[in-house]
Amino acid sequence: MAEDLDHLPNLPAHTELIDGSLVFASAQRDFHQSVVFRLHVQLEDFLPAGHEVRQEMSVKLAPRQRPEPDLIVLGPKAVIGREVTCYLADDVVLVVEVVSPDSEIRDRVRKPVLYAEAGIPHFWLIEEVNGRPAVFVYELDPVTKSYVISGAHHDRLKLSVPFDIDIDLTTLYKSRTR
Repeated sequence: MAEDLDHLPNLPAHTELIDGSLVFASAQRDFHQSVVFRLHVQLEDFLPAGHEVRQEMSVKLAPRQRPEPDLIVLGPKAVIGREVTCYLADDVVLVVEVVSPDSEIRDRVRKPVLYAEAGIPHFWLIEEVNGRPAVFVYELDPVTKSYVISGAHHDRLKLSVPFDIDIDLTTLYKSRTR
């Protein structure tokens, strides 16, 4: 169960619990790591008071669900401390997944359903399109408990929810070839 994940011996870092099964992370591509890191840094500039960004920290959604999103934005009521190993869904304002080849189905299909069912109000899915990040922005429909798309952003991410954001997406990844 989700609360037991921290106590399983010899578990590799970044192990997720999805539908009661352990999911092990594989090595990430340069695109993934660059986008996650740079977006994390840029989000810090737009956070309202009391909000925090966390990278690769798990979120307890239900007894058999403890995924590890690439980024989360925590609201002001979240418990934050040295001993914290996961956060509760109620504390998460925004969850971000950067799609990788080994996690396409989880990132595009299963995880959004889990996040929506847990009531997380905002979800971003980042895809690599022509070598650049594209951000697909979703908002939770409180009636259906599912996400509805509110925008697709390719060059600039300018939003007013969950807070004011204006990020030049072209700065998140720059490839160099030999």
